[in-house]
Amino acid sequence: MDMFWMPVWLSLKTSLLASILAFILGSAAARWMSRRSFAGKSIVETVLMLPLVLPPTVVGFLLLVLLGRNSWIGAAVEWLFNKPVIFSWGAAVIAAIVVSFPLVYQSMRVGFESIDAELEDSARSAGAGEWQVFRWITFPLVRRAALSAYILAFARGLGEFGATWMVAGNIPGVTQTLPIAIYIAVGNGDSRLAWAWTGFMILFSWLLLAASGIGRKSEQKRK
Repeated sequence: MDMFWMPVWLSLKTSLLASILAFILGSAAARWMSRRSFAGKSIVETVLMLPLVLPPTVVGFLLLVLLGRNSWIGAAVEWLFNKPVIFSWGAAVIAAIVVSFPLVYQSMRVGFESIDAELEDSARSAGAGEWQVFRWITFPLVRRAALSAYILAFARGLGEFGATWMVAGNIPGVTQTLPIAIYIAVGNGDSRLAWAWTGFMILFSWLLLAASGIGRKSEQKRK
């Protein structure tokens, strides 16, 4: 039984932390980009969206180069924490953040751009501070987009395989997430365990989509 639940809890823990961080970073980037116009904006947006279209192994390779011991970032982190980033649980979290970031960014950018800027300006002219504007005007208007963005980020992080395999590897109890565990089980001929994990992933993903209301929104649009 422990063999079944170990990668499940690891995946849920990884996806939870990664989705929170991706949501914060993606929302901040979307807010900033939606309110500014500058030369090269399309290039910046293309860079931010690249992980969505790049093969996960390419993302993993780039992270491997960026965070490896031969890079200044990887060397600095290893000096600070006395252990390398690569092949650690932190690497799995970083991989999940990178691949889920574009989903948050895109969803939140559309949400922020749908807000009439005059509503926020009116609140500011009435004496409201930036936090009050965000708390009482902006966030209520984008809460649906925020919910969908977070759930999509969580689901994307939960299903991440290629980039995680490249930078975190397959260490049971440390970096062996559900997708990797399923791959290993199939390779070992343990179809029963692979099916059990697959069933869990299907059920959990269905619950996430149901909670986000994505299916209901698509049906309403068709009507």
